[in-house]
Amino acid sequence: MDGIMTTGALIAIAASAAAMTVIVGVRYLLTSGAFALATRSVRPGLYKGLDSQIGKEIRWSLLSAAIYGIPAGVVAWGWQERGWTQIYADPAAMPLWWMPVSLVVYLFAHDTWFYWTHRWMHAPRPFRIAHAVHHASRPPTAWAAMAFHPIEAITGAVVIPALVFFVPIHVGVLAGVLAIMTVMGVTNHMGWEIFPRALVHSRLGSVLITASHHQVHHEKYRCNYGLYFRFWDRLCGTDAGLAKPGWDGR
Repeated sequence: MDGIMTTGALIAIAASAAAMTVIVGVRYLLTSGAFALATRSVRPGLYKGLDSQIGKEIRWSLLSAAIYGIPAGVVAWGWQERGWTQIYADPAAMPLWWMPVSLVVYLFAHDTWFYWTHRWMHAPRPFRIAHAVHHASRPPTAWAAMAFHPIEAITGAVVIPALVFFVPIHVGVLAGVLAIMTVMGVTNHMGWEIFPRALVHSRLGSVLITASHHQVHHEKYRCNYGLYFRFWDRLCGTDAGLAKPGWDGR
């Protein structure tokens, strides 16, 4: 029967979860590796003496890749085999204007979840148990984007898989969301600002989070909790602004 999980279905789900874990892990290694190489070229010596720290960042991140990959793999199977989700492949299934709107909706929802869970992670007990793993990166490097304790990784891994059950999204737009999540996660931790100063200090830059903003969080801890946007930090009075000029060696 369609509603019963057969042994074959369970094997297929496990295979999907394993495949997605590999994809997330390889995506992390390629993206962080590329930006680490860029750092070596643009800021030579910035990561000097951090080999032991980087090794820990990679190990924690690969563990996080499994935690992110498992629910993603289950959702991918459910979408393709059972139609469980609101993911659609036919652009005509929804009005075309919904594509850019859904991108913003997903990013804002993810940012909201991240802000409040991240802020909770800075309470003494959650910080000591879990979030201290991420802040052990001093300074953070391009390899630190997914360096999370499993508890923290779980809080980050559930939000996008949960959203696809409720908010329609084209599969291409979903890929865009994941790409933005990956790139911003890495670039915000590189220890230098990859984006032009003109953008960072522009009206658009005052809304978006880049390394110049997130670096302050790693220095002061109790501020700048957002992921993509500065909306919640500004609304809640936790926005401490950008790092001082020259913080990244410019």
